[in-house]
Amino acid sequence: MNVNKWLKQNAKDLTGHTVAITGATGGLGGAICRHLLSLGANLILLDRNKQKSDALKAALSQEYPISTIDQIPLDLSNMASVRAACAALQTREFDVLIHNAGAYSIPRRICDTGYDNVFQINFVSPYYMTCALLPKLRACGGRVVAVGSIAHNYSVTDAADVDFHTRKRASLVYGNAKRYLMYGLHELFKHETGVSLAIAHPGITFTNITSHYPPLIFAVIKHPMKVIFMKPKKAALSIVKGVFEASDYRTWIGPRLFDVWGRPSVKRLRTAKDEEIARIDSVAREIYAQLSEQ
Repeated sequence: MNVNKWLKQNAKDLTGHTVAITGATGGLGGAICRHLLSLGANLILLDRNKQKSDALKAALSQEYPISTIDQIPLDLSNMASVRAACAALQTREFDVLIHNAGAYSIPRRICDTGYDNVFQINFVSPYYMTCALLPKLRACGGRVVAVGSIAHNYSVTDAADVDFHTRKRASLVYGNAKRYLMYGLHELFKHETGVSLAIAHPGITFTNITSHYPPLIFAVIKHPMKVIFMKPKKAALSIVKGVFEASDYRTWIGPRLFDVWGRPSVKRLRTAKDEEIARIDSVAREIYAQLSEQ
């Protein structure tokens, strides 16, 4: 797949549009940023690590000097930081919000919200930000793009252990959070008319998330992974497609072949039953209501 050819055939000029993106400093995030800048977009980088964010901004500004690149600090594991970022975004003009940041195998802890940090980073904070910023996005007919994962297939949500804090296996904990994010947002936008939603996923690509294995194992598998799976530059096209094409109810955008390789395509989401989805929606709305009252 030729990336430049795909962009020419499927993307649109983004001059005059501003995209706010979380997790920009990661491998996938950087690739998304470069694609968007190449199409004329302005960016707002929402990142936890200021040093990495500054370095990325400097590099991107040199590569794309015409575009405007702003920064807002954001630590998704800290609700004070999330609220401050939302307040800052209320003062900026933007029309696309991309929830790209994610955490897979990280040291586990309970956040100030009472939820496991993997659940907090991958679901609670992105969902909260979406709800809080909906009025802002309605004013410009904006779009929310959430990066899902094929890992959501790995587990079924558990009403008795919402954030999977009792589970140890990283794939289950991460997959549970992504399951909440994907289906929770689909239910939130089910009757939304002012803002559109796209759920997109990159398949499997070589990024910081895939470097969680023990050093010895990672040293052995990293080179085959780079050869077998799509590079971030190609994998990021599914998320870019989400900027231009909204997801219909319970669909998502990802690599065409086995959700791992190929051009971005739209597929039905058939991995959860109505009863579970209704529970996810109820829990998600309850969490937002609780956090809004604090």
